[in-house]
Formats: sequence, structure tokens, C-alpha cells
Amino acid sequence: MTLPTTHRVITGHDEEGNAIIVENGPIPTTMDFDAIPGTKFHEIWNTTETPSVINLDDQDPTLGPVVLSPPKNGTRIRFVDIPPDTEEFLTQGKDKMEGVFSSIGSSEFSTVKENSPHPLMHRTESVDYGIVIEGELTLIVDDGEAQLKPGSVVIQRGTNHAWANKSNKMCRIVFILVDACYDAELDKALTANN
Repeated sequence: MTLPTTHRVITGHDEEGNAIIVENGPIPTTMDFDAIPGTKFHEIWNTTETPSVINLDDQDPTLGPVVLSPPKNGTRIRFVDIPPDTEEFLTQGKDKMEGVFSSIGSSEFSTVKENSPHPLMHRTESVDYGIVIEGELTLIVDDGEAQLKPGSVVIQRGTNHAWANKSNKMCRIVFILVDACYDAELDKALTANN
């Protein structure tokens, strides 16, 4: 299955305050992952504070290095294309994950261990809304799995997790990531568990 070309429309204002279309075209910042062939991030937009300041001169915040987590106090939205898991990836993928996560912000995001249920296990201190728009995925957490199909929405609340494509077709999911922090009680439990 070939996924549709990604496209974004950005609105703004002219000097008189009239609403205008600032951009209408392809998404300029994408990232392919050599260690996971077929996986691709399409960076749509991000904000660096809440509330977000809207001005006349917004520069494209996606032009720069691709980072997994949202900015401090900010948000990030991206499409992610996820290929079917291969036997090679499932058996040898954990050896590549530190490098993959380093390339998008920090190797500390990877939580994969010898007995992890999937080589992409990771955790970010964020609330992530994941909406499947094409294909199928399996959400894997420490103690469970959930099958996802187009229209499924996951509210991922800073948990240890991975996305597995157990089908034979590509999947596209939209993620809206919101910066978050663990409360003291949960942070203590997570620290003790690692």
C-alpha cells in the first residue's frame, strides 16, 4: 500500500489582520530512519509555549533538527509512517535503538531491555494523542497490547510503550505530543522500577 503524499496548509494574517493562506504545499521537513527502513517522520508544526503566541511573522518551527519529544511547555504534531515489522528487526532491532533515539533527541528515550516485548520500547514525559489514519498498528505496553485501526485514538500518558506493525501493509498515524511532567508519586515509582 502506497501512502498518500503529505500536505499542509498554514494560515496567518496580513498587516491589516485579514486571514490569509501563508503556505499550501508539501511538508518540508521529513526524516527517514535507515535502521528501520520505511519509517518516516513528517514534521507538521510545533509550538514552544502555552498559550502559544500568534503573530504576523511566524517562522516555520519545523525547519531544523527532528526531535522526538515536544518542546518544553510546547506541542508537536507529526505524521509517522510505520512499515510492517520484519523478523530481522524483531530479533536484532534492539541493538540499533540507542542510535535511533540519539538521532532524534536522546538515547535515554529507549527503554529496551533484554526481555522487552518489542525493540522500540520507549518513554517520553509527554501526553501523546495518536490517531491511526491508514493501516493497522498494535500498541504494546509493559503489561498488555491494544489493536488499532483507522479511527482508533490512543492517549499515551508518559508510559513505556512501542508501536508494532504486525500487518503486511504500511501504517500512518498522526501524533499530537504535549509536554508534560510526572507527579512526585509516579516519578518515584518509575525511578524505583528502573
